[in-house]
Amino acid sequence: MTLSEKQRRIGAAGVVLALTALAFVALDRLTHEVRYEDVRTALHALTPLRLAGALAFTAASYLALTFYDFIALRVIGRPLPWRTAALASFTSYTLSHNLGLGLLTGGSARYRIYVAAGLDGPDVARVIALAGATFWAGVVTVAALAMAAGSVPIDLGWTALAPATVQVVGCALLACVVLLSVVVALQRKPLSLMGATIRLPGAPALCAQFATGLADLACASAALFVLIPGADPATFPLFLLAWALGIVVALISHVPGGLGVFEATVMAVLPAQDRTGVFAALIVYRLIYYVAPLALGVVLLAWHEVTRSPRLRRVFGGMRSVVADLLPVLLGGATFLAGAMLLLSGALPPVGWRIDVLGDALPLLLIEASHVAASMAGTALMLIAPGLYRRLDGASVVARVLLLAGALFSLGKGIDYEEATVCLMLAALLQLGRRKFDRKTALTAQPLGAGWIVAIAMAATLAGWAGLFAFRHVPYSDALWWRFALQAEAPRYMRAMLGCVVLLLGFAARTMLAPAPAPTPAMPKAEEWATIRRILATADRTEAMLALTGDKRFLISRAGDAFLMYQVEGATWVVMGDPVGARESWEELLWQIRDLSHRQQGRLLIYEASSAALDIAIAMGLQIVKYGEEAVLDLAAWSLDTPEMRSVRKSERVAARAGASFRIIPAAAVPVIMDEIEAVSDEWLATRNGREKGFSLGFFDRAYMSCFDLAVVMFEGRIVAFANLWLTEGRQEASVDLMRHSAAAPRGTMDFLFANLLLWAKAQGYRHFTLGMVPLSGIEGRRLAPAWARAAALVFRHGERFYGFRGLRAYKDKFGPVWRPRYLAGPQDVGLLQALRDVSRLIGRQPVPTRTAPPSAPSTTASAVPALECAA
Repeated sequence: MTLSEKQRRIGAAGVVLALTALAFVALDRLTHEVRYEDVRTALHALTPLRLAGALAFTAASYLALTFYDFIALRVIGRPLPWRTAALASFTSYTLSHNLGLGLLTGGSARYRIYVAAGLDGPDVARVIALAGATFWAGVVTVAALAMAAGSVPIDLGWTALAPATVQVVGCALLACVVLLSVVVALQRKPLSLMGATIRLPGAPALCAQFATGLADLACASAALFVLIPGADPATFPLFLLAWALGIVVALISHVPGGLGVFEATVMAVLPAQDRTGVFAALIVYRLIYYVAPLALGVVLLAWHEVTRSPRLRRVFGGMRSVVADLLPVLLGGATFLAGAMLLLSGALPPVGWRIDVLGDALPLLLIEASHVAASMAGTALMLIAPGLYRRLDGASVVARVLLLAGALFSLGKGIDYEEATVCLMLAALLQLGRRKFDRKTALTAQPLGAGWIVAIAMAATLAGWAGLFAFRHVPYSDALWWRFALQAEAPRYMRAMLGCVVLLLGFAARTMLAPAPAPTPAMPKAEEWATIRRILATADRTEAMLALTGDKRFLISRAGDAFLMYQVEGATWVVMGDPVGARESWEELLWQIRDLSHRQQGRLLIYEASSAALDIAIAMGLQIVKYGEEAVLDLAAWSLDTPEMRSVRKSERVAARAGASFRIIPAAAVPVIMDEIEAVSDEWLATRNGREKGFSLGFFDRAYMSCFDLAVVMFEGRIVAFANLWLTEGRQEASVDLMRHSAAAPRGTMDFLFANLLLWAKAQGYRHFTLGMVPLSGIEGRRLAPAWARAAALVFRHGERFYGFRGLRAYKDKFGPVWRPRYLAGPQDVGLLQALRDVSRLIGRQPVPTRTAPPSAPSTTASAVPALECAA
C-alpha cells in the first residue's frame, strides 16, 4: 500500500470518528433533560402489542428488501430464483445496516452469492447499482411525500422552515422524481457509466421498483413509529421526514450502522415534547431492526451449515458453499456485537433486585471483579473479531473462551442472564463451525484495519457515553474511584471503563511496538542449490531459468525431483509458471503452496500457467482465465529461405551488408565483456525512460548475466546488441531473455540477431525456440464471451498507446511460430482483480537480488562451444 493510500484511509477513519463524536455531542445535548431512570421506565412501558407491531413491520421491510435484487436481476437479463436473491439481499443488508460501508460489506456478500450462482463481476455491479438506485429513489420519494403532506414547521436548531416552504420543497422534489422516472422509462438505450453499460428498467419494472422501495421504507419507518408512546397518526408525515433525513445522514456519513448519527437527526427534527419516549423507542428500534436480523442470519446460516437441515436446504437451495464462505464473516460480526453488548452492559446500572439477590450470594469483591472482567472480556472480543473474519483458528479458540468467561462474569456482576444466554449461544455456534477457522497465522501477525479500528472506537465511545448518560446526576469526586459498595454503581462503571481503556491502549502499544516479522529469504540455502541445479538440468522449458534471477522463493518436492518458484506481494502468493521437474510431483507442490497461502490468509495466483497445469488448478478450485499466447518455433521445420521469411531475410541482409557480425559468447567469458554489455543495457533503458522489471523476466544483474551464454552482434569492433540465452541441457528448447541494443546498431540489427540465433540453435540440435509471451493475445471478444474476455480483447485492440500488444504479436508472427495459450489460475471474482494488481506491482518494482550467483552456475550445452562468428 502506498503512503497516499494509507493517508486516505487514515483520513477517512478520522472523518468517521469525528462525525461520530459530533453525533454523540449532539445526542447528549438533545437528551440533556432526559434521565436514565425515565428511559428505563419508558422501555418497560412498551406494550407487547407495540413490540409485536415493530417486529411485524421489520419482517415486512426485510421481505420487501429481497425484491430489490430480484427485480434488478430481471432488468439486467440475468434472472435467478427468488430464494437466491433473498439470501443475497438479506445477508447484504444485515451486514451493511450494522457495519456501514455498504459497497464493501454488503457488496462482498452479494459477490460471493451471485458469482456462485453463475453471474460475473460486472453483472453483480449492475445489480448493486440498480438496487442502490431503487433505495435512494424510494428515500427521496418518501421524504418528498412527507414534506408535501406536512403542515407543521420544522425547527432544525440553526434554522426554522415554515410549513409553506416545506411543502414547496416537497412538491419540487416529487416533480423531479416523476420527471426522472419518465425519462428512464422512455430511454431505450443502455446507460454507459465508467465504461460499463447498464440496462435501464422499462415502465413495468420501474413501477415495481418504486413499489418495492416505498413498501420497504414505509414498513421500516412504521417499525419505529409504533414504538413511540402516544404517537399521533396526524404527525406521521413529520415523523417520516425525520426518519428519512436520519437515514440519509447516516448513509452519507458512512458511520457504521449510523450509530448516534441516525438517533441525533431524528430527535433534532421531531418536536421536543417527549424526548424520553422517542429516545427509548430509538433504542428498541435499533435492537429490533438492526441487531435482531443479524442475529437471525447468523443462527440460520450456522444451523444450515452444521446440521445439514433438509428443510433449510430446500429454502436455500444449492448455496452450501456460499454459506460456508459467509459463516466466518457473520460470526465475526456477531462476536463484535457480543463484545460491544458486554462493554455497554458494564457502563449501565444493573437491575435493582438482581444486585440485591447477588449481594446475598456472593462476596462484594467477587461482584466488583466480575463487573470489570465482563467489560474487559467484551473489549477483548471486539479485538478478536477481525481474526474470526480472517478465519484464524487461534481467534476461534480465544473467542470461545472469552464468550464463556463473559457469560460467567455477566451472571457474577448482576445476574444478567440475557447476556449470558447470548454469549453461550454464540460460543456454541463457534464450536459447531470451528472447522471453518483453519488458518494458522498468529493473531498479532495482521494489524487491525481502519474499519475495525473505527468500529471498536465507536463501540467504546457508545459505552462511555451511555455511562455518562446514566450517571450524569452523580457529582464527580476522586473518592468515587475507591468506593466499594453493593449500590456503588457509578464507581463500578468508572473502574470498568478504566480497565477497558488500559486494555485498548496496551493492545495498541503492543501492535505499534511489535518487531517487524523477519523477511523470508528469497533464495534457498547454499546446500539446497545442488538440488535446484540438478532439477534445472532436467527441465524441458527454458522459463525454468527464471529460478536464477534471485527475486523468488522456492518449494522443493519431497522426492527432490521438482520445485516451483513463487513470491508474495501483499496478500497474493504468485507462482511463476508451471512447476519445474518431474510431472508426478507437480500436484504435491501446487497443493502445498495452496495450503501455505490459505493458512497465511493469502490468495494464490499461478501466473502464465500452461495447459499442462490446468487439471491441477481446476481441482484446486481456482478460476482459469486465458492470459495470452506464447510464440513457439519448430526448429526442424523452420528455414530462413522460405517465402514467409522474406521480410526477415531482407532485414538480416541489410544489417549484414552494413558490417554486422554474430557471435556466441560462452558463460565463462561473459565477465570479460560485462562492462561493455552493461553500457549497452544502460543506454537502452535510458532511451526508453524505463527501468528494469523483474519476477516474470530477467533483469541486468552481473551475477545473473554470468550464468548464461550470450548472443551478441558486433559492429565496427564493438558490441551493439546482445541477448542472454536460455538453453535446456536436453536440447528441448532454446530462448532469449534480455534483448538490448545501442543507438549505434545498424538498421535491421534485431532481425539479424534473431535470424542467426535461430540458425545456430537449429544447427546445435535444439527442437524448439520460444519467442516469449504476448499478453491478451488470442482472446476472443465475442458477444456471449465472459466480461473479462471482452475487456481483454478491447484492450488488445485499442491499448497500443499503453503497451504494444498488437505490434509485439505482429513482430513475432513474421517468424512463423505456433501460438500456444497461457493462463492465469487464481481466486474467484474480485479476488482475481486484486491478485492481478499485486502481480503488476511485483513485476514493475525495481528488482533487487537478495543473493549473489548460486554456488556454481548451471552448465549449459553451449557453454562448451567456442565463440562462433557467422560471416556476413
